Amino acid sequence: MQDVIEFIQAEEVRYLDIRFSDIFGAEHALTVPARLLSEETAIEGFAFDGSSIPGFATVDKSDMILVPDPLTAYVDPFREHKTINMQFFVRDPLSQTSYSRDPRSIAQNAQEYLKETGIADTCSIGAEAEFYVFDSVRYSSGVNHSFHHVDSDEGWWRSGEETMMDGSPNRGNQIRINDGYFPVAPYDKTIPVRDDIVYNLEQIGFEIERFHHEVATGGIQEVNYKYSDLLHAGDDMQAFKYIVRNTAEAHGQTATFMPKPLAGDGGSGMHAHQSLWKDGKPLFYDETGYAGLSDMARYYIGGLLKHAPAVLALTNPTVNSYRRLYSGFEAPVNLAYSQSNRSAAIRIPLTGDNPAAKRIEFRAPDPSANPYLAFTAQLMAGIDGIINRIEPGEPVDKDLYELEPEELKDIPRVPHSLEASLDALEKDHEFLTAGNVMSEDFLDAYARLKFDREIQPLRQGPSPKEFELYYNV
Repeated sequence: MQDVIEFIQAEEVRYLDIRFSDIFGAEHALTVPARLLSEETAIEGFAFDGSSIPGFATVDKSDMILVPDPLTAYVDPFREHKTINMQFFVRDPLSQTSYSRDPRSIAQNAQEYLKETGIADTCSIGAEAEFYVFDSVRYSSGVNHSFHHVDSDEGWWRSGEETMMDGSPNRGNQIRINDGYFPVAPYDKTIPVRDDIVYNLEQIGFEIERFHHEVATGGIQEVNYKYSDLLHAGDDMQAFKYIVRNTAEAHGQTATFMPKPLAGDGGSGMHAHQSLWKDGKPLFYDETGYAGLSDMARYYIGGLLKHAPAVLALTNPTVNSYRRLYSGFEAPVNLAYSQSNRSAAIRIPLTGDNPAAKRIEFRAPDPSANPYLAFTAQLMAGIDGIINRIEPGEPVDKDLYELEPEELKDIPRVPHSLEASLDALEKDHEFLTAGNVMSEDFLDAYARLKFDREIQPLRQGPSPKEFELYYNV
């Protein structure tokens, strides 16, 4: 903490933006003069009303405090006056104990539980959150209407328009459906905003590995950066989303991490690369194992596949998530594992003989997830697999999208809806409450809020597609 305080003084930082996340993954911020941060206030915490945060406390138990994590501090590149953004833990003001519904505390619990098991001391997570950059978006719903409309100058749907969105002539450089992987200008019209996203990420300390346009039309992007431990991988994802959204805004564009914003083209995933380490040594490598995997890695996969229906309630937590999870566009719907095979939910990347690079990639998650909860759920499923030596079965080294029905019938598939995933979570959640990582209270509140705020409202009104299908029946 002292380093941050000295930086604030030396660099004349004006404000401190106190960041924390609700259970859905939305960030909240409270700004205070930076001079108020001291060793004493860091211990005492900053007070706030927990009853005003979705899914947090009731009004009769609303007083809470926020305690800083100095490892997460960075200078905000968008504020006019110099401001440091920092992630905080939510604490009870009387006992100073962690709040059971604080996502960062849950992720910290998972890290501590991993150490307590003796299995490993670090879970490394490298997450690849795809996102769309659109030029405009409009949506509305009411008693007598509902619609959405997104637009992009590179969208294939604009190929027949006379002019571009700025009024200039259409020169015909649109990206075809499912044909947007690694295009160059002038087809890729998102190079300027993507370059600036990467520049801003590097300014706050991200180590960028690669960045490019993804497969779909209409502006889908991917920016890959260096992995971190589970807790700070969650922090990185929150900072990543903040930078992406605000850089797009500065360009007069809009970014979304919605899993499936376009019908008939690819969605946005958040592929999660993960591995376990102990005393600085990687634990997932064995040159004699399938794809170079150790027994531990195989059991980890077994746990993840066994608990996947419940895990998806936290890694794919929106109704829209399941618009992405159907066959086509490389959707990871088959609960199998395979080497270098993107049709399986778990892929083992080809990494050669380097033990430190050996990892697994869970391809089902999407970026609508709260990253702290999503990463925790995956780790906890993997730990359960290791403890109980859960075998994942034989790998499936075939294109699962092309299998005959007779072969495919024995391969489990992901749940078909958020409601189905929440049902699975209700029946299978003991692996999440092990070591008091997640509480029954938290899981009950999470499921109830998901049903009340998302599932139930979408049941109550018609969609435009239903008018197309049924108005004249």
